[in-house]
Amino acid sequence: MLEGKVALVTGSGRGIGRSIALCLARHGADVAISDVDGVSAEAVAAEVQELGRRSLAIVCNVTQSDSCKEMVDKVVAGLGRLDILVNNAGIRRDKLIVGMKDQDWDMVLDVNLKGAFLCTREALRPMSKQRFGRIINIASIVGLVGNKGQANYAASKAGLIALTKTTAKEMAQRGITANALAPGFIQTEMTETLPAEYKDALLKQIPLGRMGTADEVATCVLFLASELSAYVTGHVLQVDGGIAM
Repeated sequence: MLEGKVALVTGSGRGIGRSIALCLARHGADVAISDVDGVSAEAVAAEVQELGRRSLAIVCNVTQSDSCKEMVDKVVAGLGRLDILVNNAGIRRDKLIVGMKDQDWDMVLDVNLKGAFLCTREALRPMSKQRFGRIINIASIVGLVGNKGQANYAASKAGLIALTKTTAKEMAQRGITANALAPGFIQTEMTETLPAEYKDALLKQIPLGRMGTADEVATCVLFLASELSAYVTGHVLQVDGGIAM
């Protein structure tokens, strides 16, 4: 499905990013693994190579423009091109607005929104030259509906959705699509530590009655990265079990 294509997934040293990278590799893409943790990036790159695909492990701080430029340059030099960018890197610093410190706001916006902008800007250079590209931004349903204690996170994800739509409009004539995923509650290491009563209350809000999996997010990325979605751009795909209805 993705044979001959090269993907770059930020924040792919673990969790949802890792699942996305491995899914793209299983379907034929060569995949560059980017993370602030070099050890984790190397481990996932090795997993990609075990699937018979080429891979690079790149340490990148997505909040720094020089680091993002160096990352994209390494992908193009090492793997020959760049077709798919998945902006997955993200953090949370949850607090109610009245108790949220300036640095909590700034850090989340810097990583989640500015980071995606910087990576997109650099990726669009080779994509524009080849007149083909797929930009896929991992947003959140929180960016659509808000959430208590997550003003910074919700604002960053809402901004990411707006960035997606603007990118789609600007780059359509270059053969580049831009879409966003808005996951709901996904099973991760973090959700495993939630109190049982909180989980039970949460599940009652989800029409499908369960949390999603990282692999279910990854297969939606695969759709947006492939020719199956060639006529889809500027779209926000909710992967949330119906909770945001």
